[in-house]
Amino acid sequence: MNDDVRVCDAGQTGGLIQAMAGRIWEGSTPETPVRLIGVRSRGVPLAERLAAEAVAMGRGEALVGAVDITLYRDDLDQVPRWPVLRGTEIPFDVDGADVVLVDDVLFTGRTIRAAINAVCDLGRPRRIRLAVLVDRGWRELPIEPDVVGLKLATDRLDRVRVRLQPLDPADEIVRTPPPQTLSPS
Repeated sequence: MNDDVRVCDAGQTGGLIQAMAGRIWEGSTPETPVRLIGVRSRGVPLAERLAAEAVAMGRGEALVGAVDITLYRDDLDQVPRWPVLRGTEIPFDVDGADVVLVDDVLFTGRTIRAAINAVCDLGRPRRIRLAVLVDRGWRELPIEPDVVGLKLATDRLDRVRVRLQPLDPADEIVRTPPPQTLSPS
C-alpha cells in the first residue's frame, strides 16, 4: 500500500527552485561570485539547477561544487556497513569565499553540520549560507536556512523525499506518513 502524498509536482518544484535562485542572488555583485556547494546526493542537482536559473535570470555564472559528508557523520559507529564514499569535488578555493550550502531537505540539522565541517576542512570561508528546497522542521541542532523553497509541516516520523532530474525520472516532492501500526485489541 502506497501512502505517498505528492506535495509538489514538477511545475511547482521548478517554481520553488526559480524563487530560491532569485533570493540567493539578491544583492550579489560580479566581484563576489556565488559559490554553491551541493550536499550529495540531491543537493548537487539542486545546486546545478539554481546555477542554471541564475544564468537564465541574467545574474551571471555560478561556481558549483559537491561535498560528500559521509566521513563527517556523527553516527558512523551505528552504520551496519561501511558507507559508499562519493567524493567531494569543489573546483574553487573556499578561503575567504561566500559559500552557499545547498541541500534538498533540512530535518535535524546533522547533515548540514557535517557539511559545514567538511567545507571548513578545505579552508576558511568568509561566510556560509544555507539554501534548502524543503524545511520540514524537527531540528536537533541550532541550524536555520537562509533560503527556503518550502516550509513543510510534518510529523517527526514522516518521510520527505525530493526527486530531481537527472537523478530521478521527474521532479517532485513527496511526503510519506509512517506505517500505521495495529493496536492490540
